[in-house]
Amino acid sequence: MGWFKRDKERDRFYLLPGMGGRAFRRKRKIILTWSIITGLIVGGVLGSLLYFLSTH
Repeated sequence: MGWFKRDKERDRFYLLPGMGGRAFRRKRKIILTWSIITGLIVGGVLGSLLYFLSTH
């Protein structure tokens, strides 16, 4: 029956360079590293700020 066929053309997608494979994993690792570094810095600044506000 024609009504129940899935439109395969609509589900098709294409990967551009850097969106899959080794380049994608390297990109995700760099993003994760910078996210952790940023989180540690922001957490340290906020922790220090709260500490100094509570002691003074």
